[in-house]
Amino acid sequence: MRLGVIDVGSNTVHLLVVDAHVGAHPLPTSSHKIELRLAEHVEADGSIDRSGADALVAFTHECLTFAEDQGVEDLLAFATSAIREAPNGEAVLARVREETGVELQVLSGEDESKLTFLAVRRWFGWSSGRLLVVDIGGGSLELAAGIDEVPDIALSLPLGAGRLTRSGLAGNPPKPAQVKAVRKQVRADIARVLRDVNKAGVPDRFVGTSKTLRSLARIAGAPSSTDGPYAVRTLGRKNVAALVSRLAGMTTGERSALPGVSPGRAPQLLAGAIVAEAAMDLLGIERLDICPWALREGLILRRLDWISAG
Repeated sequence: MRLGVIDVGSNTVHLLVVDAHVGAHPLPTSSHKIELRLAEHVEADGSIDRSGADALVAFTHECLTFAEDQGVEDLLAFATSAIREAPNGEAVLARVREETGVELQVLSGEDESKLTFLAVRRWFGWSSGRLLVVDIGGGSLELAAGIDEVPDIALSLPLGAGRLTRSGLAGNPPKPAQVKAVRKQVRADIARVLRDVNKAGVPDRFVGTSKTLRSLARIAGAPSSTDGPYAVRTLGRKNVAALVSRLAGMTTGERSALPGVSPGRAPQLLAGAIVAEAAMDLLGIERLDICPWALREGLILRRLDWISAG
């Protein structure tokens, strides 16, 4: 069957179309996306403003047309922290439902972490043993660890690259004092949950997933996207530490000239590197294996499991 997934994130709204069958590898066929940056369309109290809601409704209509043109039979739609944390999130969801007919499911941070973990487990397989997964999004950092398809621990922290950029790294480039303050905050927040993560046992494999980590790995020398999803991509702790220092002194324009970095991703790349370095340092990770599958694929796999179960 042809299945579509609309992902409303803090930075991007993305429709991914895949050919998905029970017991088979979901095969991406096409996608349609926009850098809406919903987390930046907010009022003083954090509510999503009218222009943000208008843009979301308009693009959801576009997604429906695109999905119909692509022959999509089953359409899933979900939203993450940008809508989950907005005081008027329910009103925005109601408007999308009324004007487009699309029912956006709001995922909790824990659900995001669990579904991403499922995708990573299916990608690397049982032979990888106990996994620890790090996912840096626009609004949050997800950590999950375990030996099964359902992790023993699944956490979500408000340490997304976009969120930290808006709150503490506004300069272009930011001042050293800003970088130091964000670094201190990130490390303190991660340190508070170390005991919970460590309860899941000693990992056999450390995995990173998200556009932020893929971009950092690409700058550090990993194969480009043109080499396909099966190319081995890794990100070392020493590489990340060097990137933090390098990115801190670069403007947004200079970052966007780096390999694998889009103009839309460039402003928040430093924050992503700070979070990656802190997580790897505090969790004792020397190297992350980069997984091309993440939350969207986890939703697709869970949907196929549901269909298989009748």
